[in-house]
Amino acid sequence: MTTTLITGGTVVSATGRGLADVLIDGETIAAVLQPGSVLLGTDLAASVDRVIDATGRYVIPGGIDAHTHFELPFGGTEASDTFETGTRAAAWGGTTSVIDFAVQTYGTRIQDGLAKWHEKASGNCAIDYGFHQIVGDVTEDSLAALRALPDEGVSSFKLFMAYPGVFYSDDAQILKAMQVSRDTGMLTMMHAENGPAIDVLAAQLVEQGKTDPYYHGIARAWQMEEEATHRAIMLANLTGAPLYIVHVSAKQAVEQVAWARDKGQNVYGETCPQYLYQSLEEQLGASSPEWGRFEGAKWVCSTPLRSRAEGHQDSMWQALRTNDLQMVSTDHCPFCMKDQKELGIGDFRKIPNGIGSIEHRMDLMYQGVVTGELTLERWVELTSTTPARMFGLYGRKGVIQPGADADIVLYDPNGHTSIGLNKTHHMNMDYSAWEGFEIDGHVDTVLSRGKVVVDDNQYLGTKGDGRFLKRGLSQYLA
Repeated sequence: MTTTLITGGTVVSATGRGLADVLIDGETIAAVLQPGSVLLGTDLAASVDRVIDATGRYVIPGGIDAHTHFELPFGGTEASDTFETGTRAAAWGGTTSVIDFAVQTYGTRIQDGLAKWHEKASGNCAIDYGFHQIVGDVTEDSLAALRALPDEGVSSFKLFMAYPGVFYSDDAQILKAMQVSRDTGMLTMMHAENGPAIDVLAAQLVEQGKTDPYYHGIARAWQMEEEATHRAIMLANLTGAPLYIVHVSAKQAVEQVAWARDKGQNVYGETCPQYLYQSLEEQLGASSPEWGRFEGAKWVCSTPLRSRAEGHQDSMWQALRTNDLQMVSTDHCPFCMKDQKELGIGDFRKIPNGIGSIEHRMDLMYQGVVTGELTLERWVELTSTTPARMFGLYGRKGVIQPGADADIVLYDPNGHTSIGLNKTHHMNMDYSAWEGFEIDGHVDTVLSRGKVVVDDNQYLGTKGDGRFLKRGLSQYLA
């Protein structure tokens, strides 16, 4: 096996930073040493197969994106990134593990949905991958199948309070599924929006001729997110189930999560880069006549973008600092404009919901360090360490320590990254939702289980490098 020594860099963890050398033996980290250490009388730099000079750069655990949707069927089409293209783009951006969602829909079996996702991913991923399970049809058979999932390495499942007729679960179904969560220790993940009420509001807007993409966010008002978040918290409180709210975008929803956590309830939440940086006002500007009225479709996602004037973005940053929100994932669900987003011309309800960000999450969150929103350690915690702990991977992933997988990123704080379709873009999309963003930092080198997959602006990985991650129960629960 190949031995590698990373020298001269600043190793950053969730709890601190310091100059250190990292010794890698094959696929795992063998030691974290004082710079220039001699091990058993041996000059390490002279004895290893490869030396990587990390002088002036941060050495961090590879990013873990715990919320992605590759090849997800939605709105008459499917997400444009395959497991091959999406995980390759992730590697380019310093993400070395993803957790995607296997899908069960109405009238199908959970076992079959999981098997289908294994088939999609196996042999195609550039980095390691795991699965959550979407439960779109809560039946007695589904509940029995859920109980068996931890043995398959799938320790979390997702329910939807939105999308009636597609994924929607009513309160009685949610209650039954949460009882399984309580009994098994599995983590219930919740898309918290009041879907039936949203559908009424959306239909009324279309009847009034308000069909542009901007109105997607008006129909999915923050009250719909706050109400559903509170309802999910109360059902979790009643059943004793641990609860994780996905893609939190409204400051009022954060307040509900914080309220539950202050009471000692096992409630957690994530937000996404789009809710930190982008806004409903900018989407409105992109929906103006001079932009062809449909440009705003690029940023149609659910939960939607929120008003900057109402302070939602500032609240998301604050919640990340105070740990009222614990993670930043992407909800990566990309669709091209041509033939996909364009399905919604004339009716925003038909626009496939999703934004592509998997390549840019680590950079966008590092920019928060540059601007003083986060500490360097919190950056690592939000993007790597907590995802590993939350979803049963910590010790193997999310940390630079002996015995962990050698998933390591060398990040240059003096580098620069220009985001755009014709610049750093490797996702399978015909536009970038982050066009024109400038980052004061750069992903220089990425190792996945000891293999260099990105270095010096070159991709060195191969299809099939990634392996399935059989996850344990959450290591984050109180």
